[in-house]
Amino acid sequence: METAKIKELVSRMTLEEKASLCSGLDFWHTKGVERLGIPSEMVSDGPHGLRKQDDKADHLGINDSIQAVCFPAGCATASSFNRELVTKLGETLGEECQAENVSAILGPAMNIKRSPLCGRNFEYYSEDPLVSTEMAGALVHGVQSKHIGTSPKHFMANNQEYHRLTSSSEMDERTMREIYLASFEGMVKKEKPWTIMNAYNKLNGTYLCENKEMLTDVLRREWGFDGYVMTDWGAMNDRVEALKAGCNLEMPSCEGATDAEIVAAVQDGTLDESVLDKSCEEYLNVIFKYEENRDKNAVFQHEKDHETAREIEEECIVLLKNEDALLPLSADKKVAFIGKYAEKPRYQGGGSSHINSFKTESAMDAVEFLATVKKENITFAKGFDDVEDKADEALAAKAVEAAANADVAVIFAGLPDSFESEGYDRKHLGMPNCQNALIEAVAEAQPNTIVVLHNGAPVEMPWLGKVKAVLEAYLGGQAVGGAVVNVLYGNANPSGRLAETFPLRIQDTPCYLNYGGEHDKSVYSEGVFVGYRYYTSKEMEVLFPFGYGLSYTTFSYGNLTVDKKEFKESEKLLVSVDVTNTGACTGKEVVQLYVAPKGGTIIRPVRELKAFEKTELAPGETKTVTFELDSRAYAYWNTEIHDWHVETGAYEIQICRNAQEVLLSEEVQVESETVLPKVYTLNSTMGEIMADPKGKAILEQAMSEMEGMDGESTEEQMQDDSGVINDEMMAAMMEAMPLRQMLSFVPGVTKEALNQLVAALNAAE
Repeated sequence: METAKIKELVSRMTLEEKASLCSGLDFWHTKGVERLGIPSEMVSDGPHGLRKQDDKADHLGINDSIQAVCFPAGCATASSFNRELVTKLGETLGEECQAENVSAILGPAMNIKRSPLCGRNFEYYSEDPLVSTEMAGALVHGVQSKHIGTSPKHFMANNQEYHRLTSSSEMDERTMREIYLASFEGMVKKEKPWTIMNAYNKLNGTYLCENKEMLTDVLRREWGFDGYVMTDWGAMNDRVEALKAGCNLEMPSCEGATDAEIVAAVQDGTLDESVLDKSCEEYLNVIFKYEENRDKNAVFQHEKDHETAREIEEECIVLLKNEDALLPLSADKKVAFIGKYAEKPRYQGGGSSHINSFKTESAMDAVEFLATVKKENITFAKGFDDVEDKADEALAAKAVEAAANADVAVIFAGLPDSFESEGYDRKHLGMPNCQNALIEAVAEAQPNTIVVLHNGAPVEMPWLGKVKAVLEAYLGGQAVGGAVVNVLYGNANPSGRLAETFPLRIQDTPCYLNYGGEHDKSVYSEGVFVGYRYYTSKEMEVLFPFGYGLSYTTFSYGNLTVDKKEFKESEKLLVSVDVTNTGACTGKEVVQLYVAPKGGTIIRPVRELKAFEKTELAPGETKTVTFELDSRAYAYWNTEIHDWHVETGAYEIQICRNAQEVLLSEEVQVESETVLPKVYTLNSTMGEIMADPKGKAILEQAMSEMEGMDGESTEEQMQDDSGVINDEMMAAMMEAMPLRQMLSFVPGVTKEALNQLVAALNAAE
């Protein structure tokens, strides 16, 4: 509907009708105004499947929803590093929403993985904001191409489940901009999501639902968001303040209570009615965007979408280890499938994203229909039961026996439902003790042991050195079994890469000392050093680094070129590199480009991911992958100018296998085009002034005029004839010396002369 018509529609509404549009009708529906033709619409939980509930509604996945398709969770799809694949997932979800008359799906979930302990990490994409915003953007693009709204969440800094309704995420401006806002920024600017869901938590003491800086200043004015903002379910604090801040819709229903607060605020003058009008216009624009593009012929194609779920998961699986090229398995091998998850896989997390899958495909189901494998070559032993972490000696003994009588043992292990879910955080990185013990026992009986992991976040692997291969399947959706079997037997070549670091232990994580917080304050003292930014900067050993993943083929890199070596920050840089498949089978490689500042005055990570591309290569094939970098590739957030800033200096363009393995590099020189405002005082240091070309000239002139009566220079007057202070020490002292100290150390210098010097320095600026 045209903007003018929407404005006209709002003008015909009563104050009470306008206020009514600011809250839900019930748990899943928005309100309508029947007399004006404004419809009530349904929204539904996601983000990796359609959790549509009609009756017995809840927000934690307790009650059943319609039978639908569960796709791989965000932890898995991010590992695909494939924008096109995630776009296809979005298109499929959009078609399902059209078929079920759902106007918007609540997702994607795209908070940064600050700690591997966050109970909801299985829904989130990455510890890296570029991967997060690119993967989320691809999903949003796919869904909205089918005229269905998305609601990226949880905006922002929702990085823990502990006290998520009351906790305040305390962070500085730079950390916010470079990590936590950057996770949303690219997606919002490029894909224009129809809605945004704000987080439960506070940001620096202010609830996100009433945070004007985030919802209006950043989201709308700076990034150009033009949809409506809704609360997470039950996240409203102060309704009138939230409306002023830019929060349009409270969900679920408030039973009219906060609608009345809005009416009263307008009537007593504490809320300008124009704010309410604008909110209604933003809301109606989205409602009619859906209503005018309804596809009444859409059909939910369950079986087709199940195949799509399997196709997606095949590209998400990460091959973490493959000693002696044990994988892929040959069809004639006798294989023991061990572990409960081989028969009943754990393929999704708990909480609001829980899907009522119309069917589940386990590895045992899938291998039954694998034509190349003889069924008598496959045996199954349950091995463990994950209801509680308690070893079952009888089950374990049968598993060990099955493994010993086979050529290969494949153990399906991971985290049970109780270990990770919305609503609470993990206590440790360990898998259940009974599973670890089983893996150790099986590996001792069968040297050719493979572990397949079903988990939503990193785990410790105390048995890693005793098994020959590890596949990270993550929470791979309802078709995970078929995808895993296809990878095990080489029908699919694993091409996933870790979108998060697997640390050796929880004590190594950057926020270990502060995670969870105290007194409902969680202080982000690690700043921008999140995930690999921390581990690489400290040259710290990890279990598996960010970006890591193996393949059944091999790749080589060469001919890294940049189209210029020196340039101004406003100029684009074209980077190209040749990638060759040097193995015997077709595979996909994730080309990762990092930028490493070589010096500068700002404390920064040693390298940061700035571009990536996934490319498919046949054996012997070479492709040239080209990236275009703009100024953001070199910029940091400057808190003095409250904007992105590029420091003049050298930067290394690095092509990496993963965050810790640099393959090729080229150094470039970037010239800043922004002059930072500078105000000098008597506390400004000599080094600070000398670093400024204008300041250097003025200071040198002033110092020559301040020479002593005997003609000695200022530096000579400060020399120590005893030899205790050498030249290096003198240089360091001079660099760090504030101007005011010249009063103490340089005879004849007056405060008046120094004030004149400061005035001259500031005039030059």
